[in-house]
Amino acid sequence: MTLRIREIDHIVLRVTNLDRMLEFYCEVLGCSIERRKDDIGLVQLRAGRSLVDLVPVESELGRAGGAAPGQEGRNMDHLCFRLEAFDESFLVEYLEGRGVQPGRVSSRYGAEGHGPSMYVTDPEGNTVELKGPPASP
Repeated sequence: MTLRIREIDHIVLRVTNLDRMLEFYCEVLGCSIERRKDDIGLVQLRAGRSLVDLVPVESELGRAGGAAPGQEGRNMDHLCFRLEAFDESFLVEYLEGRGVQPGRVSSRYGAEGHGPSMYVTDPEGNTVELKGPPASP
């Protein structure tokens, strides 16, 4: 078995002006609002088969990312790859064998709905989510 990426599932952007970003992504690029979780600070936009998540920096989720986007802060929270298959034991063994610490597996929402995912960190500190197929209804 090998790790096979199918596509980018979603990307999460930390934003300082949610209204301006919504205008750009929805009115300029043609995305649509798919889901809002205002209690934690999350707006998920449909971008074709993928999602673009907007997280205001002052929200619960946004504060976890540190400083606002700029020279001292980052605006991308994480990148998510949708895997062809999600086999937790294989992934743990595969990642550990390459010196990568696997994260805890949890069901998270992505472009195709809820399904298993795991976070890992790349060599420069970027968070990468490895996402499996949606769970059966």
